[in-house]
Amino acid sequence: MTGHQPLQPRALVMSRRGLLGGMGALALGVALSPRISLAQATGQAPADTPNPLEAILELRPDGTVFLQMPYVEGGQATSTAMAQLVGEELDLDPAMFTVECAPPLPAYVVPGTRRTTGGSSSVRRSYMPMRKLGATARAMLIQAAAARLAVPGAELATEPGRVIHPSSGRSLGYGELARAAAELPVPATPELRSPEQFRWIGKPVARIDGRDKSTGRTRYSIDVSMEGMLLASVKHAPRLGMQVRRLLNEDAVRAMRGVHSVHALAGCVAVVADRWWRANRAVEALQVEWSEAAEPGRFVMRADFSTAKAREEMRTADGPRYNAEDIGDAEGVLAAADKVVEAVYDVPFVSHAQIEPPSATASWNDAEGTLEIWLPNQAPDRFIKMISDASGIDPSKITLHSPTLGGFFGRHFVYPHSSPFPQAVALTRAVGRPVKLIWSREQEFLRDAPRPLGMARMRASIGADGMPTALKIEAVCDSLVASMGAAREAADPTAVEGLAERVYQFKNRKVDHIAYRYPVVVGALRSVGHSLNDFFMESFVDEMADAGGIDPLEWRRRMVSDSARHLALLDHVVEMSGGWRRGPYTAGDGTKRARGIAMASPFGSETATIAEVSIRDGEVQVHDIWTVIDPGRIVNPTSVRMQMQGGTALGLSLLLSEGLEFEHGKAVARNYDGYPMMAPYRMPRVHVGIIESGAEMGGVGEIGVPGGMSAAANAVARLSGERPRSLPLSKTRFAAGA
Repeated sequence: MTGHQPLQPRALVMSRRGLLGGMGALALGVALSPRISLAQATGQAPADTPNPLEAILELRPDGTVFLQMPYVEGGQATSTAMAQLVGEELDLDPAMFTVECAPPLPAYVVPGTRRTTGGSSSVRRSYMPMRKLGATARAMLIQAAAARLAVPGAELATEPGRVIHPSSGRSLGYGELARAAAELPVPATPELRSPEQFRWIGKPVARIDGRDKSTGRTRYSIDVSMEGMLLASVKHAPRLGMQVRRLLNEDAVRAMRGVHSVHALAGCVAVVADRWWRANRAVEALQVEWSEAAEPGRFVMRADFSTAKAREEMRTADGPRYNAEDIGDAEGVLAAADKVVEAVYDVPFVSHAQIEPPSATASWNDAEGTLEIWLPNQAPDRFIKMISDASGIDPSKITLHSPTLGGFFGRHFVYPHSSPFPQAVALTRAVGRPVKLIWSREQEFLRDAPRPLGMARMRASIGADGMPTALKIEAVCDSLVASMGAAREAADPTAVEGLAERVYQFKNRKVDHIAYRYPVVVGALRSVGHSLNDFFMESFVDEMADAGGIDPLEWRRRMVSDSARHLALLDHVVEMSGGWRRGPYTAGDGTKRARGIAMASPFGSETATIAEVSIRDGEVQVHDIWTVIDPGRIVNPTSVRMQMQGGTALGLSLLLSEGLEFEHGKAVARNYDGYPMMAPYRMPRVHVGIIESGAEMGGVGEIGVPGGMSAAANAVARLSGERPRSLPLSKTRFAAGA
């Protein structure tokens, strides 16, 4: 039905809750976390229920491993990292692993966390639990081998995929031992390897899904197919909140080739057909009379809304105001200061614009009252609840499949009105057959949950030594967490991350979130608040440095002087780039260039970045990005570099090209022709350095976004003499004449 291959017969199955349905006597309960399980904490399980294990590990007779992880793979190489972590302690090559997303059941929730894939958290959440899982399996295999060979377990060791008895030269493969190992007691405290023993952790292991992706074997949501399935396309109302009043040419559309049926749904119309192209042509031909929303609401788009008007209002908006950070007396110092620097920065709404179109396949069994659904998502357990709430189907009757994503970028979280699943569910129940719904690109741009439109109002006082004495920031934007349905009467952390709690040593600082409400349903974009706030902050850092007559690199050195970790980052990036020179200067090819520098601390990691730019015919060209990341420790340096390069590309696209404007309550761009992204010829060389400081592990997947764009913006300001304060830079023609 979906390209999913049936599991081979199980030999060693390790589960987190003792006996799991369908696994028979081969299921073992394993408690690897000292923390109480989510089920216990919520009263859903007796107190003696074992602590959960973060995956199901299935060792097969041929020595390969099937691993179910609690996260979704979407190009960030989490599945490879999980194979490395488990394989390291199991002593099995990660290439021997098949890794899939586990079903949305409480048994797969990582203890102490929500089961979501985001926030650059999957690997750092799982670092120790997955290692313990592998170590437990290895200890049991050694026990089984000791009994088979009639020797003490202390005389045995392992090499990849085998238990060996060095003194006699005998050995047994893991597959030979799996069934016997399944009958043994589970060790409570398996021994872990020391870092100097690592074969795979910290090493450049090839991605385990690389071959399938490059040969077209990977199955995405859009690839789902099953017997009797129909295809569907939708046309959304021009503005969110509008509903179908009547269809003007329904009979003519029903008569079009391949059309099965026409449906008026909440906020849209749909056509079901034997092929998607026919469904899409038919729904585009459908003439619809729309009615306005009965009353204003949180998710009702006003006909008079425009981004131009919103920016004007945001410049003077004063509430609701929520304080995020208040240290010292920033207000008093600013009021008494002789020299004050002020600036206002803004960034636009940004579409996710991912290549994979939104889709959902739903199959309703009316006799049993069950629903099976295939849906791209980053939070399976939350989507189960949302599907249940929207459809009225009990969660126990819903089977959710979470296919490999064609990219994350924050698009697949729980956003009201921005997912196709309610429509797919309604259609399968209406027609009594499986239905695959795919949104066209135009419908995706109309209903995407873009990154918030944001603004930062900045003020700083400069002392006699040229260094800042106080800083006040007002972050003006809507609340992302409120848009996702959470009640909030405090500063939205995503609105101030990258602004509050910075490593820079401001003795007097105040950061407020001014919640400016707009009728656009906003969502998280890769790097979330850091994708805008680090641009604001690092640009203003350079403005403060210039006002004080201090080189921006020296300014940063002084402001992190108490942190050896951050000084090391600055030293490394300067060395990697061949030495700091701000410019402007003439490069070897005769172009006039300048460099900018920036620091960022997203998702528990620390970065320093230098960018080199030139300007040609008014257009910015970024030539090189040198960026150093310190995530504490790493699992796969190849994945780290790839993620930093990908994040840098996205950040530069946000800087140079991307922006979603609204006029008369409608998104102006409805496809890529109206939404320019950074062209391939503008992609710079990206050089990545890695420092493992041994600090607590941070994230990697979203870390590359803010550094490059911020450093490049500072380089543009230096080269052109014009400070970019409003993105994207494509709105401005620059001159290389500083």
